[in-house]
Amino acid sequence: MNETNEEVEIDEEELFEHFRFKSDPGQEIIRIDKFLLDRLPGTSRNKIQVAAKNGNILVGGKAVKQNYKIKPHDEVSVVFPYPVREIELIAQDIPLEIAYEDASLVIVNKPSNMVVHPGYGNYTGTMVNALVFHFDNLPSRIEDYFGRPGLVHRLDKNTTGLMVVAKTETALSLLAKQFYDRTTERRYHALVWGNVKEDGTVTGHIGRSLKNRKVMAIFPDGEHGKHAVTHYSVIERFGLVTLVECRLETGRTHQIRAHMKHIGHPLFNDNEYGGDSIVRGTITSKYKKFIQNCFDLIPGQALHAKTLGFEHPVSKEYLRFNSQLPQGFETILEKWRNYAIHEEEEA
Repeated sequence: MNETNEEVEIDEEELFEHFRFKSDPGQEIIRIDKFLLDRLPGTSRNKIQVAAKNGNILVGGKAVKQNYKIKPHDEVSVVFPYPVREIELIAQDIPLEIAYEDASLVIVNKPSNMVVHPGYGNYTGTMVNALVFHFDNLPSRIEDYFGRPGLVHRLDKNTTGLMVVAKTETALSLLAKQFYDRTTERRYHALVWGNVKEDGTVTGHIGRSLKNRKVMAIFPDGEHGKHAVTHYSVIERFGLVTLVECRLETGRTHQIRAHMKHIGHPLFNDNEYGGDSIVRGTITSKYKKFIQNCFDLIPGQALHAKTLGFEHPVSKEYLRFNSQLPQGFETILEKWRNYAIHEEEEA
């Protein structure tokens, strides 16, 4: 399944079969969601439909939609990108930086090097493990097979910044709809390689790379992936790198990271999209040491979710939150300011 409320294509090379059924020779022709509803304990028709929409239900090894009609001798599999294991949400006393909280929701300022929710390979130490320790009875959406209470969106492991977490079923539903309808405001600060000459917009379908399934790639419209739009504007130029603000119109996995690489400006220190090596500048020992010192200040990409705005699910008041850049990110910017000044003086 997906780590956000947005659709993400499943990695077919890492699917695990959780259930398998074969229809009888005399099977009546019925929809697959009805067929599975009678065979999967503790589930709902809605949850089955969501699973089908996300490619988790196969017939004869091929994904089918929820309105597929079961026929005699059909072989049906229910698959997910994690092994068969019930993921227990372990409450852990992990500190959380709370920017705002009321009866309906909480705004968390996520640190770097923290996975948002448990999944295959990350069953503990996540933000959700901390949330279930600090808050009781957080709601979950019906499609949440991983168990990620209160979440309506996410940030990558090394991306820092603001996230909203719902504390009630009503808040979860209404916030999720805002993200789906793209009415939320999400602005990020990113340090990218190269001199970004002007503001612009990147529009390009995002889907899993056909060469490396762990990263996302940009595809021509209609060929692969999902429609995605990122608007960017220059905040500060340092010559070899640029601080930009990115505003998300959609919310695909790795959207900013993939889009900025696509236009030739990978994020600084992004080890999955080519930003963790020297992309611009001369290869001298002094410069290489300077870059490495900058890399050492943050564990991954220089990307921070700085602004988050949305309509409160109960009061209907528009809320807008801003956060400070992490210290490591700020220090990198200061180093580049000093570097740019020094280079200008020597020119």
